[in-house]
Amino acid sequence: MIQFQAEKITIDAQTPEGLPSRSIMGLAAPYNVVAEVNNGQKVRFLAGAFDTNQTPKLIMNHDMTQLVGKVTELVNTEQGLLFTARFSKTRDAEDALQLALDEVLDSVSVGAEPIDATYDDEGVLNVSKANLIELSLVPTGAFSSAKITQVAASEPEKTQELEIPKTELQPEETNQMEIEAEKPAEVTAPIFAEAKRPLRMPSPAEYIAAFYKGGDTFHNINAAIAENNRYNFAAGDVTTTDYGALPVPVVQPVYTNISYLRPVMTAIGARAMPTGSGTTFNRPSITTHTSVAQQVTELSALSSTTMVVTDNSVVKKTFGGTALVSEQSIDWGDPSSINIVLQDLAGQYADATDNYCADQITANATVHGTWNGNASSLVADIYSAAGAINSSTNVQATHLFVAPNVFQLIGGLVDGSNRPLFPTVAPYNASGTQSAASWNGNPLGLTMVVDKNFAANTMIVACAAGAFAGFEIYEQQKGAITLEQPEVLGRRVSFRGYLATLMIDATKFQSINYL
Repeated sequence: MIQFQAEKITIDAQTPEGLPSRSIMGLAAPYNVVAEVNNGQKVRFLAGAFDTNQTPKLIMNHDMTQLVGKVTELVNTEQGLLFTARFSKTRDAEDALQLALDEVLDSVSVGAEPIDATYDDEGVLNVSKANLIELSLVPTGAFSSAKITQVAASEPEKTQELEIPKTELQPEETNQMEIEAEKPAEVTAPIFAEAKRPLRMPSPAEYIAAFYKGGDTFHNINAAIAENNRYNFAAGDVTTTDYGALPVPVVQPVYTNISYLRPVMTAIGARAMPTGSGTTFNRPSITTHTSVAQQVTELSALSSTTMVVTDNSVVKKTFGGTALVSEQSIDWGDPSSINIVLQDLAGQYADATDNYCADQITANATVHGTWNGNASSLVADIYSAAGAINSSTNVQATHLFVAPNVFQLIGGLVDGSNRPLFPTVAPYNASGTQSAASWNGNPLGLTMVVDKNFAANTMIVACAAGAFAGFEIYEQQKGAITLEQPEVLGRRVSFRGYLATLMIDATKFQSINYL
């Protein structure tokens, strides 16, 4: 999935005629306009690229754990794709609606999966058909005209203090944490009635809103967190010297030199982590099937084989990180400084979990052979590995997992006439496409997955999607927690989650590493 970020128009705090309360309208994506999206790819949506019968989710910043509503109407026009969306009656949705009313979040961005798309001579990806996965509220985006044009909100009955319920945040199972793509099935946060249960970390929007309101609201949110989150962590500290822009407000996104993608986890998808099962859980699989054969003669015994089901024990792993942010960083600098730390912790979590999955795949894949680097040998080796996958099960290979250096080698291959074996724009007789500006290639029809977390020379042909995928990922993102540390005038912020993997059928992952 590719996330296309978009960019303001007039905001109406009253309910416009014909627009239901708690709703927004605007332009989701312009047509025939080129923009550079967050992975560096230039993209143009062609007229009518989206199916208006879809009802995607309304979320914040392409994060499926921040569900705030649903798109209720889509309309194709010459200008582009127009939308109407309605906010749910949740705490996060209230914050999002208020930010829209205040014109803080005035832009929108679509998360879309291209179905029919081609590259032109200038390297622009022209999308003629796409599946709209979600619509995000964002502060800024790639398409300058993709804006919220109207906001309809009912007046609140009375002003209330911002409080945090005693809940434990249970975000999405994730499919695509996607920082570029995607993030990555939603899991609704349950509410626990037990007293003294640690609070969930307030969302960045909740914390910043309380910060700006100040007074008792900001005091209460800090006091509640301090009372219910008395934990101690060993971690790196963050002070004012770590923020080069302090005390000058941060007016642009903070630059990071890491793109927090989860290519492996996005390609395979994560299942919901079983709860209440202790440190392990069982995943049954059939190791011996029943049998059926032709009856030799009338009344002769039929074929009979006892089915054997094996319980595979899956071990849960915990991943997390923490940082201490000084009170001065919060008070003297931009209030979003706490959000910067949170986003980086979430990004590091994404990278660490994806790295673990890549290592588990490599360690448990079936060794099929090696590739000598030649074009003709590559074709033969990939087909040989694909044949090994479907020879006993009739299951087809779906993906080609490679390390970045193998991606470079494959992209540089040429045929006998010195033409690229997998060109950027494929002619009719090409065996697939590949581009130096994108990792979304399809050599020999396989979906290429390039991941820096694979060791050099790694190349694996796999059945990694669908009901017969040989590798499974289970995840429960616990999200962020925080507590005050008054003895050092700081706030401890942590991000954590649970992860488990299982190579349930190693024959579905055939390794043909570069020699």
